[in-house]
Formats: sequence, C-alpha cells, structure tokens
Amino acid sequence: MSFRVGRILRWLALLATVFAFGLVMFGAFVRLSNAGLSCPDWPTCYGQATWPQHAAAVAKADAEFPDRPYEAHKAWREQVHRMLAGTLGMLVLAMALIAAWRDYNTRVKVIVGALCAAVGVTMYMRGEHVVSSALSVMAILLPMQGAWRLRSDGANRIIVLTLAVIIFQAMLGMWTVTLLLKPIVVTGHLLGGMTTFALLGYAAVRLAGVGAADDALAGLRRLVVIGVVLLACQIALGGWTSSNYAALACGFGDAAFPKCSGQWWPAADFHQGFILWRGVGVDYEGGILDGAARTAIQMTHRIGALVVFCYLGWLSHRLVRRGLRRFGIAVAVALVCQVLLGISNVHFGLPLPVATAHNGMAALLLFTLVATLARTQRRLDAAGAAA
Repeated sequence: MSFRVGRILRWLALLATVFAFGLVMFGAFVRLSNAGLSCPDWPTCYGQATWPQHAAAVAKADAEFPDRPYEAHKAWREQVHRMLAGTLGMLVLAMALIAAWRDYNTRVKVIVGALCAAVGVTMYMRGEHVVSSALSVMAILLPMQGAWRLRSDGANRIIVLTLAVIIFQAMLGMWTVTLLLKPIVVTGHLLGGMTTFALLGYAAVRLAGVGAADDALAGLRRLVVIGVVLLACQIALGGWTSSNYAALACGFGDAAFPKCSGQWWPAADFHQGFILWRGVGVDYEGGILDGAARTAIQMTHRIGALVVFCYLGWLSHRLVRRGLRRFGIAVAVALVCQVLLGISNVHFGLPLPVATAHNGMAALLLFTLVATLARTQRRLDAAGAAA
C-alpha cells in the first residue's frame, strides 16, 4: 500500500474516531431522554425512511401503531441516531476495504460481508426474519475471518474487525426496539458503541505513529490491559443501571450520596437486580424492578466505581513514574471528571446534560487507556502501518 493511501487511511481513522465519539454522546442523549422506543419499527420509523412530519403521515402512524402514539420530539432523535450510525458504518466499510485491499481473500470477505448485511436488512423488512438472521451472522463472521488473516502487529486487523462489530451493533440496535428495551440488549448496545469507539481510537493512534521503540514497557502494558477490563466492567454496570432505571434508586440530593437514601447500606435485592433474562414480550420502558432491586444495582455500580477509581488512580501515578507523564495525567483528569459527573447525577437528580456528559466522559476515559496501551507497544514503521 502506498504512502499516500496509508495517509488517507490514517485521516479516515481519525475522522471515524471523532464521529464515533459523537455517536456515543448522541446515543446516550437518545436513551436518557426516553426516546429509545419512539420509532416502534426498524430500520424505518413508522414505516418511513425519516419520520412522519405531515398531519396525514402522523395520523397514519397513529393508526398503524395504536400502542405507540407518535411523538415528534422523540422520533427524530431515534431516527437521526440510526442515520448517523449508518453513516459511521459506511465510513468503516470504506476503511476496511482500504485496509484489506492487498489481501484478496480478506477483501472478498469484507465485500461479501457488507452485501450480506445489506440483504439481511432488506429481508428483515420483508418479514423474512430467519433468512435475515442467517445473513447477519455471515455478515459478522466473514469480516472476523478476514481480520484474522491480516498482520497482527498492524492497525488493519483492528479496522476490519471493527466492521464486524459495527454490523453486530446494528443487530443490537434492532433488538433494542423489537425486544422493547430489554436491559441486557440495551447494555450490550452501549458496550458495542464503546467497543467501536475504542477500536477506532486504537487504530487511529497506532496509524498516527504512537508507540515505543522497544518492549521496555511490556510490563506496564499488562497493567493497562487490566485497567481497560475493569473500566469495561464498570461501563457495563453503568449500562445496567441506566437500562433498569436505577440511577436514582438512592434518591437525590444530600441524602443520596455518599449514603443511599440516608443509609450506608439500605435494603437491597441483588438476586432480582441481576437477573439478566426475563423472557420476551415485556415492555421495559420505565423499568419493572422494585426499589430494593434497583438499590442493589445502584450500590453495585458505586462499589465498582470505587474499585476502578482506586486502580486507575494508582495506574496514573505509575504511568507518570515510568515516564508517560502526559498519558498518566490524561487518565487522572478523565477519571476525576467522570467521578464528579457521577456524583452530580445523583445529587442533582439526573439532569440530561450531566447524564449525557457522564457517558461521554466514560468514552474519553476509555480512550485515554486505549491510547496508553498503544504507547506501550512497539511503534509501527511506515510499512507496518500501511500493510
């Protein structure tokens, strides 16, 4: 691959990373503003490519979906989010084609996988759900197989793998609607968005030349990986808290933090709080758990936050001591901001701007760790970055 093409891929990776971060923020805005079911069908919205805007279209929408009356101020948010996600998918597809172009088998797998995804959506809209599911599975597996063939020390494998994640993320978006905001699916959708952002961010910093001259930081690399895993678990807990509407289970104001409803350890039902699957056909909008179950989720999220805060705080100090001062400071600043936003959510009663920023800061904290991970690995040369 020529230097010019490699440079194009590098800039596309940067653009896709920024776009993915904006999509994570907008997705949080949609979810937290209770607009996740504002379009009861998928991928259309009340049968339209955009959303009903005229009186006749609105009347038709209400007639066809009597259990889900049309709300214009919510429907546009959900459908715009889908459009932005589709745009990111096309951008990642273009990147995957560039990354895989020199390997014929991988290139074919990327192209066929994309075609399977497109046909699968068409089959789903026609009601052929079994065929659609089979095509979707192929659309995910083919890029994954193609990524396996590429060089493990380059960013190209990550880019092709991201295409598979994007396709699976689209399926999670569909299930979010069809399974009526089932918490395990909503949480998975959040993790999918964060994973997409993290993979694109990692590819972008690697293509930008971030890395070490040797393996002197290999020991530190393992510590960063542990930090990424802990943060991923905490993000999953945050998604579970949000999807079960447990963010204010301890109330809000002075009695909600550091205590919970004025108590250090209130009554909590951990069994009910962490049942992952409750069957199909339940509408989870607004939540179905009682106060004790939601309290259990909130308390677990707080304990997880404490563990992550202690570990990443120690890790940031370790990074500074090992000469990665900028990375250590970035981790520490993002960590402190995230904790303050979490406390503000509880104290002020989950205001939408603060709750959305809490999601965005989680993504930025994840990015600081991903960038640090890239810094602890061997730097790619020009050939490795483009291979």
